Amino acid sequence: MRIAVIADTHDKFPAQLHEELAKADEILHLGDVCHFDIYYEVQSIGPPVTLVRGNNDFVPEWPVRVDLERSGYRLRLVHIPPRHPPEGIDLLLHGHTHVPRDETIQGIRYLNPGCIHRANKGAPPSYAWLELDKAREPLWRVVPLRG
Repeated sequence: MRIAVIADTHDKFPAQLHEELAKADEILHLGDVCHFDIYYEVQSIGPPVTLVRGNNDFVPEWPVRVDLERSGYRLRLVHIPPRHPPEGIDLLLHGHTHVPRDETIQGIRYLNPGCIHRANKGAPPSYAWLELDKAREPLWRVVPLRG
């Protein structure tokens, strides 16, 4: 399973991503969509979209947390990462910091794709691919965006 992971679009979504994300089996948006038009644009790409509400999203119907199982892995999607590792999951996907992350804490892998356009701490704008196959470890690849 090949999953495109984006976060912190903040009212901006680069047109060059449409063709790339259309190759995904699923798209995960980790919050701070900030405008319905961006959500609709991401949905129009084709693959199913799952999103969580960020601290700059004001749509009460959007969940703050989503738990999923994909290819035998338990995923939790949130915008702001918790201070302590939650129990019962393998991968915690989050946004908020605008900085890519791949870090394991107490057996839970924390993954952040970075920010589509307002990167932080010297990181370029980015998104990520998560490849899941129960026969091997999850593959995480952050993709920097070019102008």
